[in-house]
Amino acid sequence: MSSSLQIYLLSFFSFFFVIFFILKWISFHFKTKKSFPPSPRKLPIIGNLHQLGSSPHRSLHALSQKHGPLMLMHFGSVPVLIASSAESAREIMKTHDLKFANRPKLNIPDIVIYGSNDITFSRYGEYWRQVKSIAVVHLLNNMRVQSFQHVRAKEVAVMIEMIEKDGGSNSVTDLSELIFWLVNNIVCTVALGRTYRGSKFRNLLERFVEVFGAISVGSYIPWLSWIDRLSGLEDKAHKVAKELDAFLQGAAEEHTNKRKGMDNAQSDEEQDLVDILLDVQRDNTTGFTLHNDTIKALILDVFVAGTDTTFATLIWSISELLRHPRVMRKLQQEVTEIAQGKPLILEKDLEKMEYLKATIKEILRMYPSLPLLIPRESRQDVKLMGYDIPRGTQTIVNAWAIGRDPTSWKEPNEFWPERFLNSPTDYKGVHFELIPFGAGRRGCPGIQFGVAIIELALANIVYKFDLRLPNGVEYGDLDMSETCAITLHRASPLMVVASPRSTI
Repeated sequence: MSSSLQIYLLSFFSFFFVIFFILKWISFHFKTKKSFPPSPRKLPIIGNLHQLGSSPHRSLHALSQKHGPLMLMHFGSVPVLIASSAESAREIMKTHDLKFANRPKLNIPDIVIYGSNDITFSRYGEYWRQVKSIAVVHLLNNMRVQSFQHVRAKEVAVMIEMIEKDGGSNSVTDLSELIFWLVNNIVCTVALGRTYRGSKFRNLLERFVEVFGAISVGSYIPWLSWIDRLSGLEDKAHKVAKELDAFLQGAAEEHTNKRKGMDNAQSDEEQDLVDILLDVQRDNTTGFTLHNDTIKALILDVFVAGTDTTFATLIWSISELLRHPRVMRKLQQEVTEIAQGKPLILEKDLEKMEYLKATIKEILRMYPSLPLLIPRESRQDVKLMGYDIPRGTQTIVNAWAIGRDPTSWKEPNEFWPERFLNSPTDYKGVHFELIPFGAGRRGCPGIQFGVAIIELALANIVYKFDLRLPNGVEYGDLDMSETCAITLHRASPLMVVASPRSTI
């Protein structure tokens, strides 16, 4: 074979192999290329953390209007998916619910809630399934919630009496203060068997919510976790955790000692949630060991979710009713007709109050107590709305933005309860345009418990009193500024003049 032919063949095969490898590389490139959701520009190290601002739900809503209802952001080194539409929420919490059933590991919950061993923050797995089952079967089922009717009725009556004592043509009532203690007393009695009052106890709960809502740098940029120590956040969290543990441990020991001297089993009405959990721990019928720290973590869940969110919803409800006298009059007319002259409205009357229920739905749409639902985390790679979402992506659903989405709601920024009359839309996790309590496996199991307090308290307040703003403030001038740590609150206390209604 001549040298020229050898050179020709060598060149041909070299060219062939080069083309072959180029084609293989192109094929591999297109097969492995991922399609990620649109992303705002990020900064080195901190990613998009600087774009959260003081009201993250509003900041993320504004970004979603520019980048779309599904955004991929980065909080430090952590990829975070932000869902801001009913469609994206449905995909996450229904279509791919199991794939997004995990919770991310977060530093502050680990410190203050016994290593995140509660229902809300524990990672998906057998432990979470067991504690969720205990809560659903033993603590928050329909029969158990109904068994606490007498507690709700008693505490609402006490609140009404206190408003009456404050009442007068010009006497100003701090309704925020009274409603806080109403909700707190109900939750304390239900959970622990007695009430706990005083500024020290309230301060402890407020500090818990404060540290819980703070952004932990170490959760998103682990090598900068020293910033949490330098800022004092970790120290505050450890102090709150220590005080809460001492309080809950004392309550548990008090129950254990009381039960030692009892001969007979308690009736349902005599049992509080600690009693129930101690019975579950003693009987151990499932083979799952219910440790003392788990009991305390479950009670802490009820405390925080039951008190802070319920209180916030009631205050927003009355604030909007004050700003909309037409709605207030219509609601007062309904409760007055159904009460038929009773001294107070009873829970059995509430089922007939369609406008009351519509009003509360409208408040939950506009002011979800958790505007950003508790983060989830993808357990595996997911194809979501045409985008590739990698395993381990933290996922946040902006319930506040979804409740104000004009594609789902007509005039979404207007307070208009009539939109829910003769409408099947509800807040129980089936209709994804209204998800203040989440949905799917990680949805809130205590919906019925919280709503029962809201309905009874609101119905009785508007039934018994005409409310107006003090110092000649016009309804339209009521300050509706908000503050948001993890829960959405009014920035200032709600002060009113409450006059007994003459039509009762």
